[in-house]
Amino acid sequence: MKFDVIIIGGGAAGLMCAMEASKRERKVLVLESEEKVGKKILISGGGRCNFTNLYIEPESYLSHNPHFCKSSLARYTPWDFIALMDRHKLSWNEKKLGQLFCNEHSPAILRMLLIECENVEIKLNAKVESITFQNQYRVNVNGQSFESESLIIATGGPSIPKMGATDFGLKIAKQFHLKSYPFYPGLVPFTMNENNNDRFFKDLSGLSFEAKVSCNTQSFRDGVLITHRGFSGPAILQISSYWKKGDKIIIDLLPDLNASDWLLRIQNENHAIELKTILSQYLPKRLSIRLIDTLMTKGLPSQRLGQIKQNDLKEFGDKINRWELLPSGTEGLRVAEVCTGGINTDELSSKTMEVKTQPGLYFIGETVDVTGWLGGYNFQWAWSSGWAAGQVV
Repeated sequence: MKFDVIIIGGGAAGLMCAMEASKRERKVLVLESEEKVGKKILISGGGRCNFTNLYIEPESYLSHNPHFCKSSLARYTPWDFIALMDRHKLSWNEKKLGQLFCNEHSPAILRMLLIECENVEIKLNAKVESITFQNQYRVNVNGQSFESESLIIATGGPSIPKMGATDFGLKIAKQFHLKSYPFYPGLVPFTMNENNNDRFFKDLSGLSFEAKVSCNTQSFRDGVLITHRGFSGPAILQISSYWKKGDKIIIDLLPDLNASDWLLRIQNENHAIELKTILSQYLPKRLSIRLIDTLMTKGLPSQRLGQIKQNDLKEFGDKINRWELLPSGTEGLRVAEVCTGGINTDELSSKTMEVKTQPGLYFIGETVDVTGWLGGYNFQWAWSSGWAAGQVV
């Protein structure tokens, strides 16, 4: 069976590419290995689909080539996707930090994309057995062969394998002798050394607070959640994409205060007040007590400020603004929201997403070495890169 375009992967990028190519009256086939398309769309944002962000900037993406994403993002913007939603009478709201969610929830976004793909043929449970190229691409699937002049790889990365995610894209890159970077978990919770976790954190599981988290010159201010195995929450997920094994993370527990100056001032004003009482104005009480116990020289949570030496109080304040932790690892691909790594962008045209040395072969979405921040950035890359390829395939 012959098509103009074959797209492997029925996720956000694949469906966007399919609908754009079909608008150009191209005969399009989407091959999806799972029993339904758009599984990650359906679980996004707790089922409400954080479909983009108002503050999309190239600086919000990780890549070995930070300039590569600029062309696609500039040509298909969040407002273009919002205009598409408007045509389908879908509404949205901003949650925080520019994160946009669909009021009609994730299934409505997927229905919209499928309506736009009404002239696209979609095959489900399509397990690709082989791909060959001789003037055209031949894709063998479940004993059938399909041919096309354009082949788009939109299979994402291997994060959340229960959704059917694999490293298929890197295997195809290897087949065509293309350079790529290994996939690593991104936007993923940290785990802590078991002994330290049992001693310091495990019984605090479920506590959350706002903080500024830093690693390797990058910082994020948002929520932090203590888990039974380590740390999670938006700020932790964000910084995890910049973390490598052996790196420390630094948590500023009071980002609006110079903690040392603040504590010394209160000590001067009220000798009788207890340190745990002061700290609990900003942090959960149980966490405050644990921090005093573990970070305070001769720390006793019941100590009154007047009983604490100024040097000890200053040192404690410095640690509150710069709490250093050494994660033992992450929760891995099992729960990672995305992957860093992918096809080396030097292999691709930033305008079309086509492989420079292999005419008619394209890579889009998370399969490419472009990874966005938490909060709708990765969906926007899927829409933008899928759109870019859809204009030319």
